[in-house]
Amino acid sequence: MFDLASHPPVNKKSRALRALALLLLVLALGAAFFAMRPGSKPQKASSALNFKPLVTAARARQRDVNMYLPALGTVTPLNTVTVHSRVDGQLMEVRFREGDMVHEGDVLAIVDPRPFQAQLEQAEGQLLRDKALLENAKLDLKRYAQLIPDDLIAKQQYDTQAALVRQYEGIVKSDLGAIEAAKLQLIYSCITAPISGRAGLRIVDPGNIVHATDQNGIVVLTQMQPISVVFPLPEDSIARVLDKMKDAAPLKTEIYNREQTQLIATGTLVSLDNQIDPATGTLRLKAELTNDDTRLFPNQFVNVRLLIDVVSNAVVVPAAGVRRGPQGAQSYVLRDDDTVDLRKVDASESVRDEVIIRSGVQAGERVVIEGSERLRNGVQVEVKEADSPDSTQQQEK
Repeated sequence: MFDLASHPPVNKKSRALRALALLLLVLALGAAFFAMRPGSKPQKASSALNFKPLVTAARARQRDVNMYLPALGTVTPLNTVTVHSRVDGQLMEVRFREGDMVHEGDVLAIVDPRPFQAQLEQAEGQLLRDKALLENAKLDLKRYAQLIPDDLIAKQQYDTQAALVRQYEGIVKSDLGAIEAAKLQLIYSCITAPISGRAGLRIVDPGNIVHATDQNGIVVLTQMQPISVVFPLPEDSIARVLDKMKDAAPLKTEIYNREQTQLIATGTLVSLDNQIDPATGTLRLKAELTNDDTRLFPNQFVNVRLLIDVVSNAVVVPAAGVRRGPQGAQSYVLRDDDTVDLRKVDASESVRDEVIIRSGVQAGERVVIEGSERLRNGVQVEVKEADSPDSTQQQEK
C-alpha cells in the first residue's frame, strides 16, 4: 500500500531547474544540427576565396639621384704645433686661455727677459769699445800711409797697422752678431703663436723654469680652420675617382655624424695617397673643409660620402619594394585593377633607403613594399597607399 506520508512532495524549485536543463540540451542539439547542414561548408569556402591580401604600395618616382661612395673617416688637422720655449728661464706669464682660438703672432707666454736684456746691453757696450779701437787704428794707418813715400817708416810697420785695422773690423762685426743674437734671445723670451688654431690644455704653469730642450712644451696648438678628413676607399673604386678628378670641378665631400642622420660639413677632395695599403686593399684620400663652425675636432670619427656621379631622371623606388632571390631582383607591380604583376627589374644601384630601377618599372607605377610574402603573380589585393615622402628629406643633397 502506497503511503503518502513516507514520500514528501516534489520541490517546485527542483522542477524549474530540470526544465531549464532540458531547454539547454535542446538548444545545443539544434546548434549542432545547424552546423552540420550540407550548405554550411560551401559558404565557408566561398568566404575564403573572396579574401584579398592587404599590401602597402608606393609609387615609383623619377628624379635626379646623387651617387656617393661611403667611407669612415678621421678628422685630421692640417697643422699641429707643440709650442716650446726657445730660451731657458723662468716662465713669468701665460697669456692664453685653454681652449681659446689664437691667431698667428699672438703672445702666448713670457719668459723672464732680464738676463737677455743684460746680455744685449753688454754686447752693445763691447761694440762701442771695439768701434773706438777700430777708428783709432784707421787713423794710425792713414798717418803711416803718408809717411811711406818719404821712407820715414818701414813698410812692415805699415802692413802691421793695416792688419790691425782688419782685425778690429772683424771684432766689430762679431760684436754686431752678438748684439743680433742677444736681440733674438730677447725676442724669443716672448713666446708667440706660430699658427692660428685652438689652444689645448696648458702643460706648464707660470713660475716654472722652462728649457729649450723640454719635450712636452708649453701648449699644443691645432689648426681648426680649414681642417681635413682622411678616409679609405676600396681599390676597386679608385678608377672612378681618378676619372672624375680629371674634370675641372672638384669632387664634393659630405661629412655626417656617426648615425648618418645629420650633415656636419661639406668640403672637396684635395689629394690621394701614393700607395694602396696591402693589408686592407684600400687607398687613403684627403678632403679639406672650411669648418666655419668648428664642429669638427681632430681625431673625430665621421661618416664620409664622396659624390662620384649624378644620375639624371632616374626611376627610384623604396628598397623594400625590391625582392632579391635566385631569379635575381624582382618587384610586385600593381595593375589598375589592383592585381599584382611580378616583374624582373634591374636594380643594381641603391642610394640609402632607395633603389634605382634601370628597367622593369616605369615612373608613376605602384610597387608593393609591404605584404609581398603572401602574394603570387596575378592575385588581386587590397591596397594601402604608403605615406608620400617629403621631398626635402628624400632629395639628395
